Amino acid sequence: MAKIDRRILKSQEAIKNALIELMSEKKFDDITIQDISDKANVSRGTIYLHYLDKYDLLEKLIAEHINNMRELCEATSESEYSEANLPWFKYLERNYLFISTMLKSKGAPYFRSQFHEFLIEEFKDEVDITKEKNTELQEEVLLQFIVTSYVGLVEWWVVKDMPISPEEMALQVGILLERNL
Repeated sequence: MAKIDRRILKSQEAIKNALIELMSEKKFDDITIQDISDKANVSRGTIYLHYLDKYDLLEKLIAEHINNMRELCEATSESEYSEANLPWFKYLERNYLFISTMLKSKGAPYFRSQFHEFLIEEFKDEVDITKEKNTELQEEVLLQFIVTSYVGLVEWWVVKDMPISPEEMALQVGILLERNL
C-alpha cells in the first residue's frame, strides 16, 4: 500500500475544515473556491488537485462522515440499543461543528437525506412486525417512524447545542428504540 504524504492529508483536512467553517458563516451557494482557499491557507490549485469543485468537496466530506457512522454501527451491532447509541452520540459531539452546520445549513439538504438513507439501511433489519406490539403495523411505516424520529432527535439535540450529555441521550434513545422495535 502506498504511503500517503502527510502534507496531502494536512491540506485536505485544512480544506474540509475551511468549508465547514465557511458554511457555519454563510450559505453554501455563496461560498467560492477562493473563499475556501483563503480560509484553508492553500492555493486554489491545491483544492482542484483533490476536488472537482465545491460540490465534490461537500459530497466527499458528507460521505466520509456517513462512512464513519457506518463503521460505528458495525462495531456496535451486537450491543443493546442504549449501549450502541453511545458511540454515535459521542461521535456527534466530537464532530459538532460539522453536524450542526449540516443540519442548520439551508445549503446542505443533501446531508440530511444521506443521513436518513443511511439510517434506513441500519434500521431495516431491526424492524420486527412479528412482535406482538407491532403486529398491526406495516414494516415500512414502522421503519420510517423510527428513522424520522431518530433524525429529528439528533437535529433537536444538535440545534439546541446538546443540552443533554451523550450518555443520557444514548440511554433515552435506547429506551425509545427498545419500546418501538
